[in-house]
Amino acid sequence: MGYQLVTAPTVEPLALADAKVHLRVETAMTDDDTLIGLLITAARQYAEQLTMRSFCTQSWKYVLDSFPGGYSYPIAPYGTEFSLPSSGILLEKGPIQSIDSIKYLDMTGTQQTLANTVYVADLTGPLARITPKFGQIWPPTLPQIAAVEVAFTAGFGLAAAVPQSIKQWMLLRIGALYENREEVVTGRSIMVTPMPFVDSLLAGVTIERA
Repeated sequence: MGYQLVTAPTVEPLALADAKVHLRVETAMTDDDTLIGLLITAARQYAEQLTMRSFCTQSWKYVLDSFPGGYSYPIAPYGTEFSLPSSGILLEKGPIQSIDSIKYLDMTGTQQTLANTVYVADLTGPLARITPKFGQIWPPTLPQIAAVEVAFTAGFGLAAAVPQSIKQWMLLRIGALYENREEVVTGRSIMVTPMPFVDSLLAGVTIERA
């Protein structure tokens, strides 16, 4: 069980020019452009991991061993305010734009695509919920690992739609990485002073795990 990135975002939340302004690197100075670009991607990937979110549009696949089942009862996962029936599928990596397909292995081992008339999806929150529609049930699956795949598109959209607090967090991290290019520095002592307010920039978009 787990998430697999299918299509990476084609743009980053920050443009190279924005990062160079923050780093006080002249536009005409291009020697470090490749490095700065790599730092932008690294900062974005780390922020997405911390927040359990997707920033710019990307596509994912979530793999399960079977459809959830059993009696329906409310739970509150990840400290969120909504509940999830035991028959529900919970997706991270939000905001989720669309559920593209749900595929499963039937009892003959043949992969089938589940009709979207069988299930309903709530994409309004950072965690998406998918359950069978009223009067429907999940189909039986082959008793084998990785029998169910949920493909979905996630992200706020283009770079302009990504919250500014995320971009500011990225700029601060990029600045630290650009200034300190090695993990160990010899010949002089270094003291790192924690700045708790930096990570608080992500507080509004971070999903709390249970």
